[in-house]
Amino acid sequence: MDLATLDPSTRLVATTTLDALETPCLVVDADRMDRNITRLRNRLDGLGVSLRPHLKTTKSIDVARRVMSAPEGPATVSTLMEAEQFAAAGVRDMIYAVGIAPAKLARVVELRAMGVDLVVVLDTVEQAQAVAAASRNAGMRIPAMIEIDCDGHRSGVVPANHAQLLEVGQALAAGAELRGVLTHAGDSYKGGGIEAQQSYAEAERAAVVEAAQLLRGAGLPCPVVSVGSTPTAHHAKDLTGVTEVRAGVFVFFDLVMAGIGICQVDDIALSVLATVIGHQREKGWIITDGGWMSLSRDRGTSRQAIDQGYGLVCDIDGNAYQDIIVADANQEHGIIAARPGSDVRPPDLTIGDRVRILPNHACATAAQHAVYHVVRGGSHAVEACWPRFGGW
Repeated sequence: MDLATLDPSTRLVATTTLDALETPCLVVDADRMDRNITRLRNRLDGLGVSLRPHLKTTKSIDVARRVMSAPEGPATVSTLMEAEQFAAAGVRDMIYAVGIAPAKLARVVELRAMGVDLVVVLDTVEQAQAVAAASRNAGMRIPAMIEIDCDGHRSGVVPANHAQLLEVGQALAAGAELRGVLTHAGDSYKGGGIEAQQSYAEAERAAVVEAAQLLRGAGLPCPVVSVGSTPTAHHAKDLTGVTEVRAGVFVFFDLVMAGIGICQVDDIALSVLATVIGHQREKGWIITDGGWMSLSRDRGTSRQAIDQGYGLVCDIDGNAYQDIIVADANQEHGIIAARPGSDVRPPDLTIGDRVRILPNHACATAAQHAVYHVVRGGSHAVEACWPRFGGW
């Protein structure tokens, strides 16, 4: 049989250790992942709100089953492909948390006809009118949430713009279902310390609560009040008026999250396993087969106090080397070197040795791969291979 024709998850089932995997490949430390999930669940339980996990980071049914509170959800997705894949696995309660394009409503209707409670998101009268028209044509009331702009980050209705908010709500009521309001504190990714994160979280909460009160005061329904970002989920002190929290990257964490103080490097559950394939000793370089095609080109830490290059380098057991990063990357080559300004010497790695590289952005790095190879702690034993998917 031609191995090239087999699905990667099928081809790798027989592999038992990190030392035997083909590289580069994606590795998940399930112990760290489980701790990350438990940490946020316990925190939100203490604040009296439910978690609607965002599944865009992992795009994996196996991970979804571990992070959702029940097999049917609730969950958040960022593409209709995700919604379709998770629906096929039994998830029935989802928010498609990207502004709806009218041309995509046919797929939404199809999913809802299958019994999936899929909610769309919008922030304009034009979108609301399109959803109302699609609802009337399909003979069903498509539920929609109005996105609220809590910090001028990207999209949404400014809560102080009462006229626009009510106009959107009324346009939905003309045929669709107004399910509620939601927002995302994009400013929280700027960091700034604990007090700044608490301030972002309160601004996020206040924006949607104000919007919900305005809609209800005008006689419009607003049962769901949804906030969501991994940084604010870990720093909110009060979530009065909020019904649910959406967060995604907390499952794995990454170097951007570590850089703004949301987690420690030792909490990061995702890494790319790569093999040493060469040296440029006079330059202090170690060359691996882990280029940007496996790591992604995301350089999110370049704007932080500590620039992690294309990723922070660990030994095969997952222990980070001090100040050793992927300093540069080509398509299939990674260049390991000391962080600029550091006087540490690169580790003594020989051809064939393996390293694990922690990613800047877990979502972007995971998107380069088809399978998660699951280990626990410092063990090299691969206990499972979890397929992941992409597409829109």
